[in-house]
Amino acid sequence: MDAQAGARRYYRGAIGTEVCLGLRLRCLPGSQVEVLKALELRSGCARAGKEERLKLMVWMRPVLFIAVLLAVWQVAAMRHREALLPGPWGVVGGLGDLLRHGLLVKYVVASLFRVTWGFGLAVLLAVPLGMAIGWYGRAEMALNPILQVLRPISPLAWIPIAILWFGVGDGAAIFLIFLGCFFPLLLTAMEAVRGIPVVYLQAGRNFGLRPVEMFRRVLFPAAMPQLVVGLRIALGVAWLVVVAAEMIAVSSGLGFLIVDARNAGNRYDLVMAGMVLIGVIGLALDVGIRSVEGVGSSRSSYSEE
Repeated sequence: MDAQAGARRYYRGAIGTEVCLGLRLRCLPGSQVEVLKALELRSGCARAGKEERLKLMVWMRPVLFIAVLLAVWQVAAMRHREALLPGPWGVVGGLGDLLRHGLLVKYVVASLFRVTWGFGLAVLLAVPLGMAIGWYGRAEMALNPILQVLRPISPLAWIPIAILWFGVGDGAAIFLIFLGCFFPLLLTAMEAVRGIPVVYLQAGRNFGLRPVEMFRRVLFPAAMPQLVVGLRIALGVAWLVVVAAEMIAVSSGLGFLIVDARNAGNRYDLVMAGMVLIGVIGLALDVGIRSVEGVGSSRSSYSEE
């Protein structure tokens, strides 16, 4: 007991020092070393358990909040049946109807197809063009006025022109998504290039990099963190625009589902089901872009040190 008490006192005294515990173990008898190792193992297990509990609490908070909202929603739907607001179980039934008729996957794939094409075309055109405009000052002076005139125009204002040019179909929706994503990505790329530290540019010039190599090895990696943030914003805009465009310009997709359910007989369970699908898919897209944001920031950015 005396040896164990002495080891515990010694262990407590060593905690506040900067000397490694392993160096002190050589000076202790075997029994005290075993006690110290046992105490250190117990402390590590306690810390690991505390971290696991904290992680569990972080994950449980949104789950509990969503459960409370669903409960309130269900109670409100049961108390006010005349309000035509379906409860969560009614929405689940609507999703089941869509799944049985083969419309759930069809509408989700149609919306994702349009978002992929519109968003992809905007990325391919807006990012290189924005970086070039941000790099060449004369190009910015020449093009910035017209960009600032077109940028505030809502993509939905282009719906009549989109239908006139592309007809009622995927082309009009893709065009609207492209417009909604193009200008945010263009301005993000311009600002990302303008915000690159001068020391990076000077280093590239000192190494004699040609313009193409300067873009590939200096500008693009340094601008990547801001570009990924712009991609996240533009993808959210694309998902908003596709739902609005599908309500007018096409005959499939989640936006069309909401309008068709409303007009076909007040199927508000299908309306709410479409809204839930829009929110869940939007969350999944945002999580995907955030994961890419972490990878891009860690691999493609430069250190300030």
